[in-house]
Amino acid sequence: MRKSLVLITLFLSITLINSQEQTPSPILFIYDASGSMWGQLDGKTKKDIASEVLSTSISKLPTNQNIGLMAYGHRNKSDCRDVEFLVDISNSSKALPIKALKDINPLGKTPLAYSAMLAINSLKESKTKATIILITDGIESCDGDVCKVIADAKAAGIDFKLHIVGFGLKEGETEQLKCAAKMGGGNYYDASNAGGLGDVLTEATAQTVDDPKPNFSVYAVKNGQPLDAWFKPFKAETQEALNAVRSYRDTAFIYLPPGKYVLEVKPLENTDINAIMLPIESVNGQMGHQTVSFDSGKINVTTLNNGEGWDATVKVLKAGTTKSISGVRTYGRAQDLEINPGMYDVLIQALKIEGIETNFKIENIEVKANETSTIRYNFKSGIALIGVKTSGGELIDSTVNFFEKTTGKNVAAARTYTSDTSNPKSFILNPGTYDVKVVTLGKHSGHSETFSIIVKEGETVEKQILY
Repeated sequence: MRKSLVLITLFLSITLINSQEQTPSPILFIYDASGSMWGQLDGKTKKDIASEVLSTSISKLPTNQNIGLMAYGHRNKSDCRDVEFLVDISNSSKALPIKALKDINPLGKTPLAYSAMLAINSLKESKTKATIILITDGIESCDGDVCKVIADAKAAGIDFKLHIVGFGLKEGETEQLKCAAKMGGGNYYDASNAGGLGDVLTEATAQTVDDPKPNFSVYAVKNGQPLDAWFKPFKAETQEALNAVRSYRDTAFIYLPPGKYVLEVKPLENTDINAIMLPIESVNGQMGHQTVSFDSGKINVTTLNNGEGWDATVKVLKAGTTKSISGVRTYGRAQDLEINPGMYDVLIQALKIEGIETNFKIENIEVKANETSTIRYNFKSGIALIGVKTSGGELIDSTVNFFEKTTGKNVAAARTYTSDTSNPKSFILNPGTYDVKVVTLGKHSGHSETFSIIVKEGETVEKQILY
């Protein structure tokens, strides 16, 4: 009996220890409730977007995750000390922070440094380590230096990890925030809409203070300049994916257990440069690093019609193949396509022009690193107006078909209907000679006529048929 009691006690002790070890450290959200959150993105206030997305993110956290919530700027329009703990980090209920988010009314300033200081001091006083996630749609407005606050706290030995999410921020407003996140051992994330905010919150909540300290840094450049890129490691033997990280044109840090990996690096920033797969190794006790260099060049395409800007589609193919590499629609303006160096074929298809010369292929265009290859192509066209009516002026609905004279190819077809806006019907055609077949419809059906017409570059020719 005594032996059984000892075993039971030992089992319960081990179970309790394991349970305690598996309980994650709290996550403390610092929420922006400044007046600028009433601004809109995609027709919806940033307040509503942030509240809904953060509530969704909280609802997806593990059941044993303690969640705290602070907000700044929600009680006083001009008070730089308007920061409130809405939900303590000892809270284990998801419902409390979600309800608090719904009740927040954005109003005041953006005291980032003061908010961070209060959050960190609360951890110091309670002797608790935590992951802090600060969400802001603006920069510091109370003369604070959030980067210095974080650096001083780390120097004092306070245990926390800080992620910062910039929501709808403009380029050039993020340097201090990136500095603070880096000093806090976390990441700066940029989100421009609801989908982006949800993605970065998922990533931020997955990288907590409980994770091992980063032991590998990654950096990407393109033609010698910093590049925003996505880094995703896979175990070399099993292809199991580990947590990915984004660089935001800076050095990013990850933890890799000792071993061999394949690192997938995907360039961002609206480019068609190919992703790179690199073998890397994490060595126990060593800080690893990988700089990934992407070379790229550009094809600059301008499409014209009779010398004026004209809308067209452009497709870039690997030379001598049908493999599509990149594509763009010009909308009558010069467009850049950024791709890897190499040899390419370019297909250009004019829009709204009909005939046998509406597409053009340019073969073996060489793209060199950090250089631009220029293509300027001019289509030619004229306008043919075909009208059908009675001798008394009544408009007649008819089908109109154009056949290119030398090839017999049917290049255009339409109906005139009985509206002044479509009768006469306008056709934009390559210059040339066409056979035109007109067949009447409706109450005037039964008439058919074929005639030839010459379309000249930049000119309009009109043919009125009377019945």
